[in-house]
Amino acid sequence: MDAVVTNSRDMIRKGSRSFALASRLFDNATREHAWMLYAWCRHCDDEIDGQELGMLPATGPPHDRLQDRRARLAKLVTETHRALTGEAVSDPAFVAFQRVAREHAIPERHALEFLAGFEMDVADFRYRTLDETLLYCYRVAGVVGVMMALVMGVRDTGGLQRAADLGIAFQLTNISRDVLDDARMGRCYLPAEWLDAARVPAGSVARLEYRPAVAAVVDRLLTEADRYYESSIEGLQSLTFRSGWAVATALGVYRDIGRIIRARGSHAWDSRAVVGKSRKMLYVSSGIWRALQAATVDRLGKAAPRADDLWVSPDLRFADRVQ
Repeated sequence: MDAVVTNSRDMIRKGSRSFALASRLFDNATREHAWMLYAWCRHCDDEIDGQELGMLPATGPPHDRLQDRRARLAKLVTETHRALTGEAVSDPAFVAFQRVAREHAIPERHALEFLAGFEMDVADFRYRTLDETLLYCYRVAGVVGVMMALVMGVRDTGGLQRAADLGIAFQLTNISRDVLDDARMGRCYLPAEWLDAARVPAGSVARLEYRPAVAAVVDRLLTEADRYYESSIEGLQSLTFRSGWAVATALGVYRDIGRIIRARGSHAWDSRAVVGKSRKMLYVSSGIWRALQAATVDRLGKAAPRADDLWVSPDLRFADRVQ
Protein backbone atom coordinates (compact mmCIF):
# COMPACT_ATOMS: atom_id res chain seq x y z
CA MET A 1 0.00 0.00 0.00
CA ASP A 2 1.61 3.26 -1.13
CA ALA A 3 1.51 6.64 0.62
CA VAL A 4 -1.49 7.97 -1.34
CA VAL A 5 -3.64 4.97 -0.48
CA THR A 6 -2.46 5.04 3.14
CA ASN A 7 -3.36 8.73 3.45
CA SER A 8 -6.77 8.05 1.93
CA ARG A 9 -7.38 5.16 4.33
CA ASP A 10 -6.45 7.32 7.30
CA MET A 11 -8.78 10.10 6.14
CA ILE A 12 -11.83 7.84 5.97
CA ARG A 13 -10.98 6.22 9.32
CA LYS A 14 -10.80 9.61 11.01
CA GLY A 15 -13.53 11.33 8.99
CA SER A 16 -16.30 8.72 9.02
CA ARG A 17 -16.26 5.62 11.16
CA SER A 18 -19.49 4.38 9.56
CA PHE A 19 -18.16 4.59 6.00
CA ALA A 20 -14.78 3.22 7.12
CA LEU A 21 -16.52 0.16 8.55
CA ALA A 22 -18.55 -0.40 5.39
CA SER A 23 -15.49 0.04 3.17
CA ARG A 24 -13.79 -2.91 4.85
CA LEU A 25 -16.35 -5.18 3.19
CA PHE A 26 -15.26 -4.32 -0.38
CA ASP A 27 -12.74 -6.42 -2.29
CA ASN A 28 -9.22 -5.02 -2.02
CA ALA A 29 -9.14 -3.03 -5.27
CA THR A 30 -12.59 -1.49 -4.81
CA ARG A 31 -11.78 -0.65 -1.19
CA GLU A 32 -8.64 1.30 -2.05
CA HIS A 33 -10.35 3.20 -4.87
CA ALA A 34 -13.30 4.03 -2.62
CA TRP A 35 -10.85 5.37 -0.02
CA MET A 36 -9.16 7.54 -2.65
CA LEU A 37 -12.44 9.00 -3.89
CA TYR A 38 -13.51 9.68 -0.30
CA ALA A 39 -10.20 11.45 0.41
CA TRP A 40 -10.78 13.94 -2.39
CA CYS A 41 -14.39 14.55 -1.35
CA ARG A 42 -13.38 15.03 2.30
CA HIS A 43 -10.54 17.38 1.35
CA CYS A 44 -12.84 19.58 -0.76
CA ASP A 45 -15.46 19.72 2.00
CA ASP A 46 -12.88 20.64 4.63
CA GLU A 47 -11.35 23.35 2.44
CA ILE A 48 -14.68 25.10 1.95
CA ASP A 49 -15.80 24.87 5.59
CA GLY A 50 -12.44 25.50 7.28
CA GLN A 51 -12.68 22.11 8.97
CA GLU A 52 -10.37 19.18 9.53
CA LEU A 53 -11.86 15.80 8.67
CA GLY A 54 -15.34 17.20 9.08
CA MET A 55 -14.74 18.77 12.49
CA LEU A 56 -14.75 22.47 13.31
CA PRO A 57 -11.65 23.84 15.08
CA ALA A 58 -11.90 24.43 18.83
CA THR A 59 -12.19 28.16 18.16
CA GLY A 60 -15.50 27.61 16.33
CA PRO A 61 -16.54 28.25 12.74
CA PRO A 62 -14.16 30.40 10.70
CA HIS A 63 -15.17 33.99 10.00
CA ASP A 64 -13.36 34.36 6.71
CA ARG A 65 -14.32 36.75 3.97
CA LEU A 66 -16.53 35.79 1.05
CA GLN A 67 -13.69 36.43 -1.38
CA ASP A 68 -11.47 34.02 0.56
CA ARG A 69 -14.08 31.27 0.32
CA ARG A 70 -14.51 31.96 -3.38
CA ALA A 71 -10.75 31.78 -3.86
CA ARG A 72 -10.61 28.40 -2.11
CA LEU A 73 -13.46 27.10 -4.27
CA ALA A 74 -11.78 28.37 -7.45
CA LYS A 75 -8.58 26.61 -6.44
CA LEU A 76 -10.49 23.35 -5.89
CA VAL A 77 -12.05 23.64 -9.34
CA THR A 78 -8.66 24.36 -10.94
CA GLU A 79 -6.87 21.51 -9.17
CA THR A 80 -9.71 19.10 -9.95
CA HIS A 81 -9.56 20.00 -13.64
CA ARG A 82 -5.79 19.52 -13.62
CA ALA A 83 -6.18 16.10 -12.03
CA LEU A 84 -8.79 15.06 -14.58
CA THR A 85 -6.76 16.22 -17.56
CA GLY A 86 -3.66 14.35 -16.43
CA GLU A 87 -1.60 17.33 -15.35
CA ALA A 88 0.84 17.03 -12.46
CA VAL A 89 -0.76 17.48 -9.03
CA SER A 90 1.01 17.29 -5.68
CA ASP A 91 -1.68 17.26 -2.98
CA PRO A 92 -2.30 13.61 -1.96
CA ALA A 93 -6.09 14.10 -2.19
CA PHE A 94 -5.83 15.22 -5.82
CA VAL A 95 -3.29 12.53 -6.67
CA ALA A 96 -5.80 10.03 -5.27
CA PHE A 97 -8.65 11.49 -7.28
CA GLN A 98 -6.56 11.54 -10.44
CA ARG A 99 -5.84 7.83 -10.06
CA VAL A 100 -9.41 6.77 -9.36
CA ALA A 101 -10.92 9.02 -12.03
CA ARG A 102 -8.54 7.68 -14.67
CA GLU A 103 -9.07 4.06 -13.63
CA HIS A 104 -12.87 4.28 -13.71
CA ALA A 105 -13.45 6.96 -16.37
CA ILE A 106 -15.26 9.33 -14.03
CA PRO A 107 -16.65 12.18 -16.18
CA GLU A 108 -15.62 15.71 -15.32
CA ARG A 109 -19.26 16.78 -15.13
CA HIS A 110 -19.75 14.66 -12.01
CA ALA A 111 -16.76 16.21 -10.26
CA LEU A 112 -17.91 19.73 -11.20
CA GLU A 113 -21.45 18.98 -10.04
CA PHE A 114 -19.99 18.00 -6.67
CA LEU A 115 -18.07 21.27 -6.43
CA ALA A 116 -21.21 23.18 -7.47
CA GLY A 117 -22.73 22.06 -4.17
CA PHE A 118 -19.97 23.88 -2.31
CA GLU A 119 -20.61 26.90 -4.49
CA MET A 120 -24.10 26.98 -2.95
CA ASP A 121 -22.46 27.08 0.50
CA VAL A 122 -20.05 29.82 -0.53
CA ALA A 123 -22.95 31.87 -1.90
CA ASP A 124 -25.01 31.35 1.32
CA PHE A 125 -27.84 29.93 -0.76
CA ARG A 126 -31.20 30.00 1.04
CA TYR A 127 -33.33 26.90 0.64
CA ARG A 128 -36.98 27.80 0.17
CA THR A 129 -38.33 24.51 -1.18
CA LEU A 130 -37.69 20.81 -0.83
CA ASP A 131 -36.51 20.70 -4.45
CA GLU A 132 -33.79 23.23 -3.64
CA THR A 133 -32.69 21.14 -0.66
CA LEU A 134 -32.67 18.04 -2.87
CA LEU A 135 -30.54 19.84 -5.47
CA TYR A 136 -27.96 20.54 -2.78
CA CYS A 137 -28.17 16.94 -1.54
CA TYR A 138 -27.58 15.60 -5.03
CA ARG A 139 -24.60 17.84 -5.58
CA VAL A 140 -22.74 17.17 -2.34
CA ALA A 141 -23.74 13.52 -1.85
CA GLY A 142 -25.90 12.08 -4.62
CA VAL A 143 -23.23 12.58 -7.26
CA VAL A 144 -20.69 11.07 -4.86
CA GLY A 145 -22.92 8.00 -4.85
CA VAL A 146 -22.78 8.01 -8.64
CA MET A 147 -18.98 8.24 -8.67
CA MET A 148 -18.71 5.50 -6.04
CA ALA A 149 -21.00 3.33 -8.18
CA LEU A 150 -18.67 3.86 -11.13
CA VAL A 151 -15.81 2.69 -8.90
CA MET A 152 -17.88 -0.43 -8.18
CA GLY A 153 -18.32 -1.10 -11.89
CA VAL A 154 -21.89 0.13 -12.36
CA ARG A 155 -22.59 1.54 -15.81
CA ASP A 156 -26.36 1.22 -16.31
CA THR A 157 -28.37 4.39 -15.87
CA GLY A 158 -30.85 2.78 -13.46
CA GLY A 159 -28.08 1.58 -11.18
CA LEU A 160 -26.44 5.01 -11.17
CA GLN A 161 -29.76 6.68 -10.35
CA ARG A 162 -30.27 4.35 -7.40
CA ALA A 163 -26.76 5.25 -6.20
CA ALA A 164 -27.73 8.91 -6.40
CA ASP A 165 -30.85 8.14 -4.36
CA LEU A 166 -28.71 6.63 -1.61
CA GLY A 167 -26.40 9.63 -1.55
CA ILE A 168 -29.38 11.97 -1.30
CA ALA A 169 -30.77 9.87 1.56
CA PHE A 170 -27.42 10.05 3.38
CA GLN A 171 -27.33 13.84 3.04
CA LEU A 172 -30.92 14.30 4.20
CA THR A 173 -29.92 12.31 7.29
CA ASN A 174 -26.82 14.48 7.74
CA ILE A 175 -28.93 17.63 7.51
CA SER A 176 -31.30 16.27 10.14
CA ARG A 177 -28.46 15.37 12.50
CA ASP A 178 -26.49 18.60 12.03
CA VAL A 179 -29.23 21.24 12.35
CA LEU A 180 -27.56 23.05 15.26
CA ASP A 181 -24.00 22.65 13.92
CA ASP A 182 -25.12 24.13 10.62
CA ALA A 183 -26.90 26.97 12.41
CA ARG A 184 -23.64 27.88 14.16
CA MET A 185 -22.13 28.36 10.72
CA GLY A 186 -25.06 30.51 9.62
CA ARG A 187 -26.58 27.77 7.46
CA CYS A 188 -29.95 26.08 7.29
CA TYR A 189 -30.77 23.38 4.77
CA LEU A 190 -34.30 22.73 6.04
CA PRO A 191 -36.84 24.03 3.48
CA ALA A 192 -37.94 27.51 4.55
CA GLU A 193 -41.49 26.75 3.39
CA TRP A 194 -41.66 23.92 5.91
CA LEU A 195 -40.24 26.07 8.69
CA ASP A 196 -42.73 28.84 7.87
CA ALA A 197 -45.59 26.34 8.08
CA ALA A 198 -44.25 25.21 11.47
CA ARG A 199 -44.05 28.89 12.57
CA VAL A 200 -40.32 28.85 13.08
CA PRO A 201 -39.00 32.37 12.29
CA ALA A 202 -36.10 32.74 9.92
CA GLY A 203 -32.77 32.30 11.67
CA SER A 204 -34.37 30.72 14.75
CA VAL A 205 -33.86 26.96 14.29
CA ALA A 206 -31.27 26.88 17.09
CA ARG A 207 -33.47 28.64 19.66
CA LEU A 208 -34.67 26.34 22.42
CA GLU A 209 -38.30 27.47 22.32
CA TYR A 210 -38.61 26.32 18.70
CA ARG A 211 -37.01 22.93 19.25
CA PRO A 212 -40.31 20.92 19.13
CA ALA A 213 -41.33 22.64 15.89
CA VAL A 214 -37.92 22.08 14.32
CA ALA A 215 -38.07 18.43 15.39
CA ALA A 216 -41.39 18.11 13.54
CA VAL A 217 -39.83 19.58 10.39
CA VAL A 218 -36.86 17.21 10.71
CA ASP A 219 -39.23 14.26 11.14
CA ARG A 220 -40.83 15.29 7.86
CA LEU A 221 -37.41 15.48 6.19
CA LEU A 222 -36.51 12.01 7.47
CA THR A 223 -39.74 10.68 5.96
CA GLU A 224 -38.45 12.03 2.65
CA ALA A 225 -35.08 10.38 3.31
CA ASP A 226 -36.83 7.04 3.84
CA ARG A 227 -38.29 7.24 0.33
CA TYR A 228 -34.78 7.58 -1.06
CA TYR A 229 -33.41 4.78 1.11
CA GLU A 230 -36.17 2.47 -0.14
CA SER A 231 -35.54 3.42 -3.75
CA SER A 232 -31.80 2.90 -3.41
CA ILE A 233 -32.21 -0.72 -2.29
CA GLU A 234 -33.06 -1.70 -5.87
CA GLY A 235 -29.60 -0.56 -6.93
CA LEU A 236 -28.01 -3.46 -5.04
CA GLN A 237 -28.91 -5.61 -8.05
CA SER A 238 -26.30 -3.73 -10.08
CA LEU A 239 -23.47 -4.58 -7.67
CA THR A 240 -21.22 -7.55 -7.02
CA PHE A 241 -21.87 -9.37 -3.76
CA ARG A 242 -18.99 -7.72 -1.89
CA SER A 243 -19.95 -4.23 -3.05
CA GLY A 244 -23.60 -4.92 -2.29
CA TRP A 245 -22.65 -6.04 1.21
CA ALA A 246 -20.69 -2.83 1.85
CA VAL A 247 -23.45 -0.59 0.49
CA ALA A 248 -26.22 -2.42 2.34
CA THR A 249 -24.25 -2.06 5.59
CA ALA A 250 -23.75 1.68 5.11
CA LEU A 251 -27.43 2.06 4.23
CA GLY A 252 -28.52 0.29 7.41
CA VAL A 253 -26.20 2.23 9.69
CA TYR A 254 -27.06 5.63 8.25
CA ARG A 255 -30.79 4.97 8.20
CA ASP A 256 -30.50 4.04 11.87
CA ILE A 257 -29.08 7.51 12.60
CA GLY A 258 -32.40 8.89 11.36
CA ARG A 259 -34.27 6.48 13.63
CA ILE A 260 -32.28 7.75 16.63
CA ILE A 261 -33.01 11.38 15.74
CA ARG A 262 -36.72 10.62 15.42
CA ALA A 263 -36.84 8.75 18.70
CA ARG A 264 -35.26 11.66 20.57
CA GLY A 265 -37.77 14.21 19.27
CA SER A 266 -36.97 17.71 20.49
CA HIS A 267 -33.91 16.32 22.33
CA ALA A 268 -32.38 15.08 19.07
CA TRP A 269 -29.49 17.54 19.27
CA ASP A 270 -28.64 17.28 22.98
CA SER A 271 -25.78 15.04 21.85
CA ARG A 272 -24.64 13.75 18.47
CA ALA A 273 -26.75 10.88 17.15
CA VAL A 274 -24.44 7.90 16.60
CA VAL A 275 -24.99 4.19 16.04
CA GLY A 276 -23.27 2.00 18.62
CA LYS A 277 -20.79 -0.72 17.71
CA SER A 278 -23.15 -3.61 18.46
CA ARG A 279 -25.85 -2.21 16.19
CA LYS A 280 -23.27 -1.57 13.46
CA MET A 281 -22.31 -5.24 13.66
CA LEU A 282 -25.99 -6.10 13.31
CA TYR A 283 -26.09 -4.15 10.05
CA VAL A 284 -22.90 -5.87 8.86
CA SER A 285 -24.68 -9.20 9.39
CA SER A 286 -27.98 -8.17 7.85
CA GLY A 287 -26.10 -6.62 4.95
CA ILE A 288 -24.86 -10.07 3.95
CA TRP A 289 -28.40 -11.36 3.49
CA ARG A 290 -29.58 -8.24 1.70
CA ALA A 291 -26.63 -8.44 -0.70
CA LEU A 292 -27.19 -12.16 -1.28
CA GLN A 293 -30.86 -11.57 -2.04
CA ALA A 294 -30.00 -8.77 -4.46
CA ALA A 295 -27.37 -10.92 -6.22
CA THR A 296 -29.65 -13.95 -6.57
CA VAL A 297 -33.42 -13.70 -6.04
CA ASP A 298 -33.82 -10.03 -6.99
CA ARG A 299 -31.46 -10.14 -9.95
CA LEU A 300 -33.07 -13.26 -11.41
CA GLY A 301 -36.66 -12.54 -10.50
CA LYS A 302 -37.01 -8.82 -11.23
CA ALA A 303 -36.74 -6.55 -14.22
CA ALA A 304 -34.10 -3.83 -14.32
CA PRO A 305 -34.42 -1.04 -11.71
CA ARG A 306 -37.55 1.00 -12.29
CA ALA A 307 -37.57 4.16 -14.35
CA ASP A 308 -39.90 6.28 -12.19
CA ASP A 309 -37.13 8.20 -10.47
CA LEU A 310 -37.80 10.30 -7.39
CA TRP A 311 -35.56 13.17 -8.44
CA VAL A 312 -33.19 13.51 -11.38
CA SER A 313 -30.40 16.01 -11.86
CA PRO A 314 -29.59 17.11 -15.42
CA ASP A 315 -26.13 15.73 -14.62
CA LEU A 316 -27.58 12.20 -14.53
CA ARG A 317 -29.88 12.33 -17.54
CA PHE A 318 -26.94 11.39 -19.72
CA ALA A 319 -25.49 8.81 -17.35
CA ASP A 320 -25.98 6.10 -19.98
CA ARG A 321 -23.15 7.72 -21.96
CA VAL A 322 -20.71 6.40 -19.34
CA GLN A 323 -20.20 3.10 -21.16
